[in-house]
Amino acid sequence: MSTPAGVPERLTSLVGALRAHGVRVGTGETVDAAQAVAALGLADRELLREGLAATLLHGTAQRPVFDPVFDLYFPRGVGAPETEAADRDGLRDRLAAALAANDRALMGRLAAEAVDGFGGYGSSPASDGWSSYQTLDRIRPQTLLARVRDDVRAQGRGQGFTDRLLEDEIRRRIEAFRALVGAEARRRVAERRDRDEIARRAVAPTADRVDFLFAGKDRLAELRRTVQPLARKLATRLAARRRRAARGSIDLRRTLRGSLSTGGVPMRPVLRRRRPARPELVLLCDVSGSVSGFSDFTMLLVQALHDQFSKVRVFAFVNRIDEVTRLLVHGAADPEGLGARIRAEATLTGWHGSSDYGVALGEFAERYGDAVGPRTTVFVLGDARTNMSDPNLPAVRQIAERARRVYWLNPEAHTQWGTGDSAAPAYAEAVEMHECRNTRQLSALVGRLLPV
Repeated sequence: MSTPAGVPERLTSLVGALRAHGVRVGTGETVDAAQAVAALGLADRELLREGLAATLLHGTAQRPVFDPVFDLYFPRGVGAPETEAADRDGLRDRLAAALAANDRALMGRLAAEAVDGFGGYGSSPASDGWSSYQTLDRIRPQTLLARVRDDVRAQGRGQGFTDRLLEDEIRRRIEAFRALVGAEARRRVAERRDRDEIARRAVAPTADRVDFLFAGKDRLAELRRTVQPLARKLATRLAARRRRAARGSIDLRRTLRGSLSTGGVPMRPVLRRRRPARPELVLLCDVSGSVSGFSDFTMLLVQALHDQFSKVRVFAFVNRIDEVTRLLVHGAADPEGLGARIRAEATLTGWHGSSDYGVALGEFAERYGDAVGPRTTVFVLGDARTNMSDPNLPAVRQIAERARRVYWLNPEAHTQWGTGDSAAPAYAEAVEMHECRNTRQLSALVGRLLPV
């Protein structure tokens, strides 16, 4: 493998790109990675990949970021492979054979050949020049599924698979080939442009940095799988805060009285013992549109933390509000079906289906006012977009007067507050509002704002 920029520079750039995507890599890990490169060499690229992953990463969840970044800084080669002009039908024949044999090495070589033969565009030296979309559109690997399935059956490699399971396995191999084509196209683009810029823009962020509003179905499912580990971490943090809070402050009068017999030397502080009751928590969750993914995740997180509070009540709304606390018990067992269950069993809309914060918050203050008291902390989850309807600020102030604290978590970027139909600035004057776009921000806010 050719490394014209030098191995140390590529390694430090790779570490910088990983840090930019939220992967914690310290000096010690970087030194270990350099030693791994020296010990493993550059001849076996996949061995080098695994060696660097072992020294730089702290868990398998970071591999989706590491692998494409590694492909950029330690590519198979520089420039186009030295092959003859690609023949589409011949390449598809060899690809079908590689998919049937599940030969990853051959699939990698064919991906490079496919991008070289069918992914190029533009003649200007300044153009990026390579497109994975164009390559896959011309090769169309998805149309090889039936052919590969028949080949696998004919070769006797499909024993133990039903037709459906075998087709699912072949689809997985085709998706792996598509990923290889994407990595090869990014690598070639990176040769012509700033490699660091490509690593920043073209590599998907880790799950904890994905915006709730833009996370697809797969990323939301991945986020739901992180609820329990995150809840355990936050529960430990809350328990530590509760222990510190229970120690109390110094009782000066009792401290001085106890020190009279010794003349104040030594002075033994006497603390006012606090016995704080566990607080109550109320969630008001907008479950309309793209905001629903953010609300679902937060509801599951709070359900996992319910032991930290004396009472937890959860309400969902679109333009009507309904209590869904009982549904969260089932949601914990089936997190992916929580949103559908809430929308099916709760009364969330009236005569129209658009969100209306003013009506929903007013209905909460009127119907469920007894849910809020001096020990209650209220979290409102939503983007504060009212569809140009009345925001009903008096209802928000009424809730704030009854509650111990009210916090509003907004999944939109702060720069979007007040644009279009957003009433966020008006609500932010009544209650404390925080930007909460991803799980990293959410865990920090929950750990800091949740009462003890």
